[in-house]
Amino acid sequence: MSNRGPVISMVFAAAFLTGCSGVQRVTPVQIWDDMKHQQKFKAQAPVDGIFADGRSNRLVPEDTVARGHFRDDSPYNTGMDGAMYVGKMPVPVTLDLIKQGQAKFNIYCTPCHDQTGMGHGIVPTRVPAWQPSNLTEQRLVEAADGDLFNVITNGRRTMPPYRFQIVTEDRWAIIAYVRALQRAAHAKPEEVPAGTQIAGLN
Repeated sequence: MSNRGPVISMVFAAAFLTGCSGVQRVTPVQIWDDMKHQQKFKAQAPVDGIFADGRSNRLVPEDTVARGHFRDDSPYNTGMDGAMYVGKMPVPVTLDLIKQGQAKFNIYCTPCHDQTGMGHGIVPTRVPAWQPSNLTEQRLVEAADGDLFNVITNGRRTMPPYRFQIVTEDRWAIIAYVRALQRAAHAKPEEVPAGTQIAGLN
C-alpha cells in the first residue's frame, strides 16, 4: 500500500499540468511565461513604431553576398560571353581534367546517357518517355562548350539542372570528357595511333 502513494501523486500532478494548456474559461496557470510572452518579431507580422514600412521581415542590403559565395559573371561561371555562349571552354584541357570529367560523368550522367554518352542508360530503359540526348550526335559535336555548360547548369527539357550537385570546375571537366567521347565516336581507323590498332578492325 505504501508504494501507491507516489504513483497517485504523479497521476494527479500530470492531470493538473495537462489542464493548464487546455481550453479554459479562465486564464491558465503559467509557471514559465517567457515562452509565450517574449519580445520577438513573428514572420510576416506587422511591427509598429520600429520600421517605416511596418514589416518585421527585412530585405538584405543591396549587393550583399554571403561570405564564400561570391560568383562573378565571367565566362568561367556562366558559360556566356555577353549574350553568346563561349565557343571553347575557358580552362586548359589536360589529361587530368579529362579523367576528372570521366569520374564525374560516370556518377551523374551515365544513369541517363550511359558510359558511351549515346543515351542508353538505365533511366530511359525504365521510363521510355524520358529519352536523353545522344551526346555523340553531330549537332552536339557542333554545339558550343558554353551551351553544354548551360545545359548542365540549368537543365533543358526533361533534363534537370545540376548546378547544386556539380561544382563549376567539375562541369567544365565533364564537358572535356564529353568532347573525348565525341572524338572517339567519330574517329577514323587511320587516326588511331600506331601500336594501338587491333588487327582485323581496319
